[in-house]
Amino acid sequence: MSITAERKQALIIEHARTEGDTGSPEVQVAILSERIRNLTEHLGGHKKDFHSRRGLLVMVGQRRRLLDYLKRNDQRRYESLIERLGLRR
Repeated sequence: MSITAERKQALIIEHARTEGDTGSPEVQVAILSERIRNLTEHLGGHKKDFHSRRGLLVMVGQRRRLLDYLKRNDQRRYESLIERLGLRR
């Protein structure tokens, strides 16, 4: 359900704005999106896992808040991130 350290590092390198950047909204949204994808797959086979479902909803809300922040402060970065991650908005 969680992502491996190697996959997380690859996401950080791919979405970082500068060298060593791990806290920018782009990196945080990319990591959350990967975790959401993995958890969605898990819930497909474990329909009654309500504890993980609640964790998924918390992550989706956190990603939404980060995306709203990015959209409010820099529209171009927001649109670029949405396109790179393949999110619907």
